[in-house]
Amino acid sequence: MTMPLYVQGAWFLAAALFIFGLKGMSSPATARKGIVVAGYGMLLAIAATFLIPGLQNLALMALALALGGAAAWISGKRVKMTDMPQMVAIYNGMGGGAAAAIAAIEFAKGQSHSTATIVLAVMGAVIGAVSFTGSCVAWAKLQGVLKKTRRLPAQNVVNVALAGIALALGVTMISMAPAPAELIVAFFVVALLLGFVVTLPIGGADMPVVISLFNAFTGLAVGFEGYVLGNPALIIAGIVVGAAGTLLTQLMARAMNRPISNILFTPLVASEPGAAISGSMKELSALDAAAMMRYAGKVIIVPGYGMAVAHAQHKVWEMTSILEEAGVTVKFAIHPVAGRMPGHMNVLLAEAGVPYDKIFDLEEINGEFAQADVALIIGANDVVNPSARTDKSSPIYGMPILNADLAQNVIVIKRGKGTGYSGVENALFYTDNCRMLYGDAQPMAGEIIQHLKTMG
Repeated sequence: MTMPLYVQGAWFLAAALFIFGLKGMSSPATARKGIVVAGYGMLLAIAATFLIPGLQNLALMALALALGGAAAWISGKRVKMTDMPQMVAIYNGMGGGAAAAIAAIEFAKGQSHSTATIVLAVMGAVIGAVSFTGSCVAWAKLQGVLKKTRRLPAQNVVNVALAGIALALGVTMISMAPAPAELIVAFFVVALLLGFVVTLPIGGADMPVVISLFNAFTGLAVGFEGYVLGNPALIIAGIVVGAAGTLLTQLMARAMNRPISNILFTPLVASEPGAAISGSMKELSALDAAAMMRYAGKVIIVPGYGMAVAHAQHKVWEMTSILEEAGVTVKFAIHPVAGRMPGHMNVLLAEAGVPYDKIFDLEEINGEFAQADVALIIGANDVVNPSARTDKSSPIYGMPILNADLAQNVIVIKRGKGTGYSGVENALFYTDNCRMLYGDAQPMAGEIIQHLKTMG
């Protein structure tokens, strides 16, 4: 069916708004405006869809929009900033699931389509289904529902076998179009199972890359299904999101110095003890930590997932403000894969009111650690482990890290003596210039603040 010019024009304008919105999200200073612009684009695209002549099931469409919009509004208002990774994960999954559902409906109609349309429908279906179940597993891991990674016997063989079966079923559906219902059901069962099985053994250390990858998957699936429906807004939006997600995934994988295939099929876990670490962990008190930072010239703070879990970002910013009032220069250093989603630490610090010009990426800040009097590590582990530079037997060898160990003094706020998500012992904790302050980040930061207030 040929769409009216006003509908096509509205979809084109909506697609342009998506692109401008995404461009705005490239900088923290314009991210809020970008989200609003993209939101107007989505509103315009939905409104134009309702103007298509001969459209059926308008009441069901309106009901679906009302239910989905209400659920999104309520959850968006209630979600804590520390829980944002799992919300992003589940929203990624919903997008992939929607794309797969569109394909399923088109298959079930049994209508004749061109070969190209069927091929794209099958591709969108398998990618969307994998993104849906994979994102659900990611949500369960981040939410704490799945607390352990589980690796099947011959995991990679199972992954390849499921992918091969899904591909074979997809090719059969294309050749038999319209495909019988039993074949369609079998295809989706295998595709959904593939997403579940591939994601199940992946641990928290790799979760930022996984979330970004599934975001790319969802975008590609939506773009393919946009072609199936003849909707240019979906095509452009899906391809833009897919391309952006792919680039972000590559950047994050590069930040870990690991190929994406390694992340998916070789989870980051310590299979060997690595090189022996000499020395011992040395504790200090909150009073000593406060004194070291109060009389320092420059302090670099490295936040990690421990800060997020403890909801300590507001206390950390209060501590920073006191230090700056005393004449101390304070900067924040963010590793690309710190936290549990891309930009996790940036979001938390921004929510606490930390100005953007105090937050620096790895490339921007790494050269300054050697001139810092104190490096304060708050709940970070693998991203500051010098074994990544020196121990070739370490699973994280070659991963770019923040050079916190080069600071004159290092203070680590940590809940206990355990290892990070990679299971690798952190050599930084045993160095002569490092001191450990054990406890949750929020109360420890509170104690430091109280001592800082008593110092002249």
